[in-house]
Amino acid sequence: MRLAIAGGQPVRTKKFPAYRFIGDEEKQAVARVLDSGVLSRYLGCWHDDFYGGPEVQALERQWADYFGVKHAVAVNSCTSGIQCAVGAIGTEPGDEVVVSPYSMCISATAPLLYGAVPVFADIEDEYFCLDPDRVEAAITSRTRAIIAVDLFGQPYDVEAINAIAKRHGLYVIEDAAQAPGATYQGQHAGTLGDIGVFSLNYHKHIHCGEGGVVTTDSDELAEKVRLIRNHAEAVVQGKGHKDLTNMLGFNFRMTEIEAAIASCQLRKLNSLIERQRANCDYLANRLGEIPALTPQKTRPGAEHSYYVHAFKFDERVAGVPRDAFIDAVAAELPVTELREGEGVKICNGYVKPLYLLPLFQERIAIGSKGYPFTGPDHTSEVCYDRGICPVVERVESKELFGHELMRPPVTQEDMDDVANAFEKVWTLRDQL
Repeated sequence: MRLAIAGGQPVRTKKFPAYRFIGDEEKQAVARVLDSGVLSRYLGCWHDDFYGGPEVQALERQWADYFGVKHAVAVNSCTSGIQCAVGAIGTEPGDEVVVSPYSMCISATAPLLYGAVPVFADIEDEYFCLDPDRVEAAITSRTRAIIAVDLFGQPYDVEAINAIAKRHGLYVIEDAAQAPGATYQGQHAGTLGDIGVFSLNYHKHIHCGEGGVVTTDSDELAEKVRLIRNHAEAVVQGKGHKDLTNMLGFNFRMTEIEAAIASCQLRKLNSLIERQRANCDYLANRLGEIPALTPQKTRPGAEHSYYVHAFKFDERVAGVPRDAFIDAVAAELPVTELREGEGVKICNGYVKPLYLLPLFQERIAIGSKGYPFTGPDHTSEVCYDRGICPVVERVESKELFGHELMRPPVTQEDMDDVANAFEKVWTLRDQL
């Protein structure tokens, strides 16, 4: 027998089924909106329609009720939602925000839009979220907030990081883009900090094409998010809003069709998460039989929602590098329907540590002169050198791999093919 990467026959050639849960409910909801003739009902001025149309407002009520928060604010993306959140807490030039190096880039770059500088703290070795000890070490007199990312669907270390924030008088913004349905001590991810943000784009747990939702129990933060979402500068006078800090607004508005679809999708979340957890448990048990593989642990007190099913790889046990091993596994398997152009949904690592992006290495963000990294607002230089976060660099370069081949409607037979591919490569790894 030969490995597929060495010219042998792959374990499977039939594509994996798409994660596709658009059904009759969504079609009927879209038809209802089209029949109404109202595709959006926002006005960028102080008016009854400042808060959007009936579908948007209904989704916000439904979201707030499901997640057990006072306010939910629909936006056109999680990226927009994080920008709104950073603005709503009053971030300004000269501030610093502690961020994760292991996330989608907006989790680290959003402070730059308000003239603040991101400061990177390393990740936990087992859970991959922010390491509280490194967060504490990163705090200075300039720090305004911590952006905690629930990476892969794992809630951040709520007790430790929230305690740090309280001790230093900081806000916690929770990036829960990958974690709807995850919980800590029975409380939903996205509601664990001062303000949380969810994603509804096409490869998330539930989606409406593009979209996001911001959640908070703070009346003040919620209203500032709504203002930033919809042309704040044109609204504050009519509304009588006196605090003009960061009241330069945008068009971050969700459409009625997106809101109607998202409402249908939210009603499916519980069943999807339940199936996804069961699938991950099954694969963790199968792949855990391979000595070099360790499934990601779930934090005590937490429930994981598995946006990605992550593992650690020990090349000392395997006798081959992670990349060679995982590339060989991928060669044994096919692509997934509707995502054919993305290759087999198994990856070496996740993303390059964000401080290694050209933006941080060259310190060019707003304009060409290095603002906000340089200038009168910042008297100390933040370090973005390789080596500042050794755990994430090691994990990304050598240890972590993840896959998405556990998403419903995959069957046990589909997952057995995944496990069989890993077992084949393990058995024949001397061919690598």
